[in-house]
This record gives sequence, C-alpha cells and structure tokens, in this order.
Amino acid sequence: MLDIRFSRALQAMLYLAAAAEGDGATVSSGRLAETLGTNPSLVRKLLVPLGAGGLVESTRGRSGGARLARPAGEITLAEIHRCAVGEKPLWACSPETEHVCPVTPHAAAYFAVLTADVERAVQASLEGRTLADALREMRGLERAAR
Repeated sequence: MLDIRFSRALQAMLYLAAAAEGDGATVSSGRLAETLGTNPSLVRKLLVPLGAGGLVESTRGRSGGARLARPAGEITLAEIHRCAVGEKPLWACSPETEHVCPVTPHAAAYFAVLTADVERAVQASLEGRTLADALREMRGLERAAR
C-alpha cells in the first residue's frame, strides 16, 4: 500500500506557501480539505506533526486556521517529509523465510543496507530543495502546460 502522507503534506504546505505570498492570512482546515479533496478532520491530523515540527502554526476557533511558521525559503522538503512520515521506512523487507537456497539467508541484511542507501539519497535530494523552490517549480509546470 502506498503512503500518501508526504504528498498530501507537501500539497498542503505548497498551498500555505502560496497563501503566505498573498495576504498571509491563515487558511482554514475546510479550505485545505477542499483543495486536497479530503475532509477537514484528516487535514487537521495532517497538520499536527507539521505543527510539532515547527513548520506550521495553527489557531483554533471560527476564524482559525493554519499558516507557515517560517518563510517558505527556510523550510526544506526533507523537513516536511520527516514530519509527515516520521520514522517509517520507504519500504519494508519481506519477512524472513526458511533458508532454502544460498540467497535467502542474506536477503534481509542486503535489503536493509539497500533501503538505508535509498533513504539517504531521498533525504539528500529533499534537503536540497525548499518549499519556495517547489512552489516555483510547480508554477513553472503550470506555465509550461498552457
């Protein structure tokens, strides 16, 4: 099963970054939910780890909502990923099986090393990109699509 927490968190953060460029007002969970095609309750759950990570500030109440806690140029995609996904690995090794051939006794160890290498590469790629960079790239894609 695919984990969509990072893509949803990134979409929400991109929306908040665009809002910050405008009037900087907070965005309600209802508005974010509409944008993400989901419900406000899920959006609030999505915002909790982003808030705990210092990326989003939220206010409660009728006129409440969320906004970026820092400028978009100071928030890396790696931070958003860590907040959204936590310590969950990109993928998991299949459970150990009976060692019936020369490969199976070492498959789990090999897969663990491979997974660690891939996760380091993903984090390095995301660390080199800010939320502001992502917003610029998204707008470039929009212009190219016209």
